[in-house]
Amino acid sequence: MQFNVAQLLKQPVGAKREYELDEPLGELDPDLVPVAPITGEVRFIRTRDGVLVTGQLATVLEVNCNRCLEAFDLPISIEIEEEFKSKIDLRTGAHLPVTDEDEVATLINEHHIIDLREVVRQDLLLALPLNPLCQEACGGLCPTCGANLNEGPCECEPETIDLRWNTLADLFDEMKRDEGASSSE
Repeated sequence: MQFNVAQLLKQPVGAKREYELDEPLGELDPDLVPVAPITGEVRFIRTRDGVLVTGQLATVLEVNCNRCLEAFDLPISIEIEEEFKSKIDLRTGAHLPVTDEDEVATLINEHHIIDLREVVRQDLLLALPLNPLCQEACGGLCPTCGANLNEGPCECEPETIDLRWNTLADLFDEMKRDEGASSSE
């Protein structure tokens, strides 16, 4: 995911380049286990200070379900939009000032190479759901024996209810009966 932008930096502001991307992700992050290559389209637009990179990318990552802890494949799509700034003036070879706001990941190196790996890594991490589920109706694990309830019911005894909550359980059952009676009218 490295692109040489030396020729683009010689162009006037607004010049564009488009590239199709179909590359293996490799080792980006311990939390990202790629199952498929990253694919999509990226656009490079010459700006006054460097190059604006935009694009839509997609891949498939292996993640663990938050309920049953089983690994499953999760398709992820991301949109990237990041401005990369030059560290060196292409015409003079002089070093350009780098401010504290400029992240190292968004600087064009001295060989005029843009490396998208860090930007893609960050966007993929942000695109991951907080609680990934293998399916919406995932049964999870039995809290007593740890059996995966997606594979069938376990042999555990149903959990006994604390006697102090019986009155509340009776009220809850009564509310359900009342709702059922009112909806059938």
